[in-house]
Amino acid sequence: MRISVDYDRCEGHGLCAERAPDVFSLDDDAELRYHFEGAEVPGEHASAARAAVNSCPVAVLRAIP
Repeated sequence: MRISVDYDRCEGHGLCAERAPDVFSLDDDAELRYHFEGAEVPGEHASAARAAVNSCPVAVLRAIP
């Protein structure tokens, strides 16, 4: 699974980082960092990554099978 991120729409709520801290984080300026940009999310993080995608209140994250 890959994840598409619309960084321009991200409001920095941080729910994704709470749900999947090995996949997402917020930097000191509350800017989203996606740790697997351009790569598949490793299988051991897939469940948490899906939960993060589903938790985003502004739908900036999209799972791509």
